[in-house]
Amino acid sequence: MKRLLFIYLWMMLITNAGAQTPRELQETAKTFMKQGDYTNAVLVLNRAKQLAPNDGSVLKDLALALYYMRDYPKALEALQPVVDGDQSDDQSFQLAANIHVAMQQAKDAEKVYKKGLKKFPSSGMLYNGYGELLWAQKQFNAIQQWEKGIETDPAYPKNYYNACRYYYFTTDRVWSLIYGEIYLNMEPFGSSTPEIKDILLEGYKKLFAEASSETKKEMTGFAGAFLKTIQAQLPQTLFGLNAETLTMIRTRFILDWFEQHQHQFPYKLFEYQQQLLRSGLFNAYNQWIFGSAQNLQQYNRWINAHPEEYEAFTRFQRSRVFKMPEGQFYK
Repeated sequence: MKRLLFIYLWMMLITNAGAQTPRELQETAKTFMKQGDYTNAVLVLNRAKQLAPNDGSVLKDLALALYYMRDYPKALEALQPVVDGDQSDDQSFQLAANIHVAMQQAKDAEKVYKKGLKKFPSSGMLYNGYGELLWAQKQFNAIQQWEKGIETDPAYPKNYYNACRYYYFTTDRVWSLIYGEIYLNMEPFGSSTPEIKDILLEGYKKLFAEASSETKKEMTGFAGAFLKTIQAQLPQTLFGLNAETLTMIRTRFILDWFEQHQHQFPYKLFEYQQQLLRSGLFNAYNQWIFGSAQNLQQYNRWINAHPEEYEAFTRFQRSRVFKMPEGQFYK
């Protein structure tokens, strides 16, 4: 009797599975992928592919599951019709490039990026991936891709991260500081946040150290205005830089910037800093960036000593999404 019941239930399961739509099977597969069970995801997606052999969404998910299984040739085979057809998006091109990189086919990956950017010329994702591919090959023109990504897709964060690191290592303090702080506000809880905080703290130290030396950089445009306005606060660095002195310096910078340069160079980052200043949260914001980077234990003591200020800033930070608008690219 039990055996008959088992057979009946098994037959019902097979029947129901056969009755599922490709989209339902796709959702089941996504659940498997979230659980890290890529083998079952592939089994289900292959069934969905049988029902809808030309569905680009199904093929893309199948390729992704195979990519996670490190079955790169089959992943590329599944994805190729999508990349070559009308159902492609920038994510499918990014995945195809990742597969070629995993197979150590850098030239093929570069071709995929060029093809993808020709079809999606405003994709920050593709500019970032192409830049990372070039950087891995020690090609310094990678920055051109990250800058183009910032210009055409200013709401995509990863290009700011890579450009910040690039300019820090090439001693361009202005753009390293600006792009780094934009990235922090776009990804305030990301895994790369501590690294960028360290870069900002050290970047300000080096900027003012260079300002006090005999060799000073001459810059024009937005960068020149930033440098001139921030370097006017050089006397504030007499006893070194920390979260407190940087708060004072950056407060004065915001006041001067809006008096002298905001009309010519409107900038979302500085507008956000002004908003924090007017809300009484600018000190907590600077502590979050520079205090945590300089001395984490001391920062925790500051939190314990200013619980209301810290909580107010944290609530404000979690209640909003920072995005750079189009039309504010000054590089």
